Amino acid sequence: MKERSNAAAVVLRWMFLAFITLISVGPLVWIVMSSFKTNQEILQSAFALPSRIGLDGYAAALSMSPIFRYYGNSLLIAGLSTALGVLVVAMAAYVIVRVPFRGSKALMMLFSSSLLVPVAALLMPIYIILTRIGLYDTKAGLTIVYAALGLPTSLFILRAHFQGVPKELEEAAFVDGGGFLRIFFSIVLPVVKPGLAAAAVMQFLTSWNEFMFALILTKSNDNRTIPLALSYFTSQFTFNYTAMFAALVMVVLPSILIYVLLQEQITDSLVAGSVKG
Repeated sequence: MKERSNAAAVVLRWMFLAFITLISVGPLVWIVMSSFKTNQEILQSAFALPSRIGLDGYAAALSMSPIFRYYGNSLLIAGLSTALGVLVVAMAAYVIVRVPFRGSKALMMLFSSSLLVPVAALLMPIYIILTRIGLYDTKAGLTIVYAALGLPTSLFILRAHFQGVPKELEEAAFVDGGGFLRIFFSIVLPVVKPGLAAAAVMQFLTSWNEFMFALILTKSNDNRTIPLALSYFTSQFTFNYTAMFAALVMVVLPSILIYVLLQEQITDSLVAGSVKG
């Protein structure tokens, strides 16, 4: 009886894993498969295999939209926002953990409450601020906005890792003559490197995939990012599905590769954040 129950549990476990894999990987496989079809094949049968493997959809996508320019903008904006956000948040998290001050708990509550605010509610105030300070339709404005949007999540990740650094390590460095900045950059940051990597990955993915702020806060091709390239493939009367699916593949592929390569750091940081105070 016990063996039957164990076998049933194993079967159910594998069925659950197969279902999760299907709903996770299935849409991506369908998009890749559709990028090799023609419009007629897509309209006839959405799930049929393509009649031939060709790159016509990718050629059409590159000819219809400035994807490479958008790629460059996304890499620059996402990279700068990641570096700026992680550096500033790392310094703030370290001070909150190691230098108690009046109002530190209130500050953490403020950051916690910011996670409850819908992102759409921030759109109009941010638009007004950027317009008044002259940063509307600029890469600098979008970089600052993305760095601010990722601040609460990065703060929680890095705070948990800084709490795991032994104080004795910093005290020994201080006795040896190390100053505050030297201890922070030379001793503490290398120890929390996994947390920095996880915060950077999540910040980069957020900036790379963000659509709404990029649409509202920019208007020229010189400053728009890769998610907005998809708007080139739909109009009021025509749809180029093949080119749109090809563009989708080119848009999501970098974020998928980054997550697959660095998923261990993300998982470890989420676990660390769940068990440390």
